[in-house]
Amino acid sequence: MGGSHSREDLEISDSDEYESEQEEGEDKYEDCKEETPDRSSSSSNRRSRTPSSLDEVEAKLRALKLKYPSAAQNPHAVKLYLYVGGNTPKAKWVTSEKLTYYLFIKTSRINGHDEEEDDDESENENEESWWALKVGSKIRVKVSLETQLKTFKDQRRVDFVAQGVWAMKFFRDEDYKVFVGKFQDCLFENTYGFESNEANKMKVYGKDFIGWAKPEEADDSMWEDADDTLLKSPQSVTPIRANQDLTEEFEEAAKGGIQSLALGALDNSFLVGDSGIQVVKNFSDGIRGKGVFVDFSGGNYRSGSNVVHSTPKKALLMRAETNMLLMSPVSEAKPHHTTGLHQLDIETGKIVTQWKFEKDGTDITMRDITNDSKGAQLDPSGSTFLGLDDNRLCRWDMRDKNGIVQNLVNSNGPVLNWTQGHQFSRGTNFQCFASTGDGSIVVGSLDGKIRLYSSGSMRQAKTAFPGLGSPITHVDVTYDGKWILGTTDTYLILICTLFTDKNGMTKTGFNGRMGNRIAAPRLLKLTPLDSHLAGVHSKFRSAQFSWVTEHGKQERHLVATVGKFSVIWNFQQVKNGSHECYRNQEGLKSCYCYRIVLKDDSIVDSRFMHDKFAVSDLPEAPLVIATPMKVSSFSISNRQ
Repeated sequence: MGGSHSREDLEISDSDEYESEQEEGEDKYEDCKEETPDRSSSSSNRRSRTPSSLDEVEAKLRALKLKYPSAAQNPHAVKLYLYVGGNTPKAKWVTSEKLTYYLFIKTSRINGHDEEEDDDESENENEESWWALKVGSKIRVKVSLETQLKTFKDQRRVDFVAQGVWAMKFFRDEDYKVFVGKFQDCLFENTYGFESNEANKMKVYGKDFIGWAKPEEADDSMWEDADDTLLKSPQSVTPIRANQDLTEEFEEAAKGGIQSLALGALDNSFLVGDSGIQVVKNFSDGIRGKGVFVDFSGGNYRSGSNVVHSTPKKALLMRAETNMLLMSPVSEAKPHHTTGLHQLDIETGKIVTQWKFEKDGTDITMRDITNDSKGAQLDPSGSTFLGLDDNRLCRWDMRDKNGIVQNLVNSNGPVLNWTQGHQFSRGTNFQCFASTGDGSIVVGSLDGKIRLYSSGSMRQAKTAFPGLGSPITHVDVTYDGKWILGTTDTYLILICTLFTDKNGMTKTGFNGRMGNRIAAPRLLKLTPLDSHLAGVHSKFRSAQFSWVTEHGKQERHLVATVGKFSVIWNFQQVKNGSHECYRNQEGLKSCYCYRIVLKDDSIVDSRFMHDKFAVSDLPEAPLVIATPMKVSSFSISNRQ
């Protein structure tokens, strides 16, 4: 199992180059140190050395009698370092500039190199302009989340990505503090289009969520209370042990290009590909074996004269996993919407019907579908499921309005029955959704907002969390509804939904209005180095919790995909506010404590199998990782 090796600390050699050193000893799963991704689990046995801090650089420079010029007293003066060598044994930090200067400039030419443009005015008042960070003549980058800025208060240092991985070291504490504050102000203005001040922050976040803008003032007691409840509960799962690692159990080639995974909680799971659906067996150490193959090109993926001409982008298991709903795009021009579904009978391998989405006699589209609740796919009699479109949230029923299963053989065009929901006038821009164990619904939006709906009403959200400026592309929720995990292109956002009502009762935001005692969220990010290694066009996709469908059990890990990386966080560790990862940070707490599995090809999906496949001596069910042509299974083991 690969990890992200800690190359964040810098050391200088006699040639003024910062080389990464590694210290003896094994790394631990719950350790905060990032590690450079290794190819496979076998590389976890390699010794790694952790470089010493930048403060040692200061001492070595003084020993070499290298004196800083008086210009270093300029509050904009910094020392600049560049990370070279990528993910190779020769990777190291090198000194780029012993003394240079940074500026924040307003510009419309982010990638330009106009040395004369050092003022805060835009080139043309009619052009759209942004705040950019300019460092000497080498760096000119838009202030955005894509820079992956990571702060090290104790080292007076920031790391970031700008066509490479850079580090800036400040000469004085106050200079570091001024930079971080100005960067956050510029980021706010670039994100929301407003100057960063108290009034505008209130306008963006609202008075109940001001802790999101000022994390130091937020009430984090609910995070700690939730941890205490979990640890004290006699029904809670076995605590996460310190020494853990991932071991690749096996890898198999798939038939056709895999597009998505549909994991089952019973006997089988399914690989949805370009040419069909491959059935595989579930085991306690992963999925394997080639079972029935439903061939799309062989006539099985057909309903009357209608044939789906594109690979399904979503497969939803239903009716005790004997049926599957397949959702395909309307066209290449509308890749995220569909006007209907195909229902596959898994036992026969045949498409039994093609359903249409219709409301009040008019065909409509859907963006996504999901089960009524976390465990609904195990219900043998289930006939309903949830649907989402840009401005619609609803429940569909495969029975007619009288509750009778439709006669599909004699039906000219079976239509799904809209049984519950709401069609919003405009502006919601829904993107994704998920359901809890009791059927409550969480919805993510293009503007970054995350809305919570109770199981009884889809008309008005009980709680609406403000966005942080990035669209929510995927969302998941724990079985008990206490935690929400949102995916954006550059980070994951973890939200606690717990609050105490006026009667002193602890509730979730699905069941009541949370008021102003709302905990600030926590962000899960890649280090600047790992973000750069993942690739400039690689984005976080489909982050989700491990899979639990039983009261009294708690999800134990989070997993997300970015490029060729599958990234795994320890859930309990992320929630622990005193964990060393959160020390010396500025702004919202960001967790960089993760493990990485690196594959040879871009990863299609990464998911944990159902909790029932977690055997007694392992802390978690197997992790399944799919690339277009292969599927791998990993187990989390306890290392002695």
